[in-house]
Amino acid sequence: MKTSLHGLHRKLLIGAAALAALAPAWADKKAETDKALVERGRYLVQIAGCNDCHTAGYAERGGKVPEKDWLTGDAVGWRGPFGTTYPVNLRLYVEKMTEADWLKRVQTFETRPPMPWFNVRAMAERDQRALYHYLKAAGPAGKPAPAFLPPDKAPPQPYFQFPS
Repeated sequence: MKTSLHGLHRKLLIGAAALAALAPAWADKKAETDKALVERGRYLVQIAGCNDCHTAGYAERGGKVPEKDWLTGDAVGWRGPFGTTYPVNLRLYVEKMTEADWLKRVQTFETRPPMPWFNVRAMAERDQRALYHYLKAAGPAGKPAPAFLPPDKAPPQPYFQFPS
């Protein structure tokens, strides 16, 4: 069957109009999905104990830290035979990551104590995605945590001491 150029042009216009009419519904569905992922991530951050280390003063104040300050890291060190680690500022950590970068990282990483990396790796991918979406929605804030110190370097106070 031979289609005229005019007929093909007309079909393309009708198809484009149909797609344009559906676009707001697709955008609304994506926004709804993103919002659900952000809320799931917020929930996970609270129940999984992420704030306990990654939010300064969270545990000491019984969780009464404004959400705008959540997950910005802490300068309180964790010292043991492995050296001294500091809870990273997760909001800065994900700033330049894509979701794919994040998933690859959390599905393969092993970190120093006390970070329970094995719990993050054991999460369902949906929950790992939700954490990413929450962090991205929160946006960058704060400053980087102090750098790791090897076992032979004494950290400044304050720090928690693990038994040797």
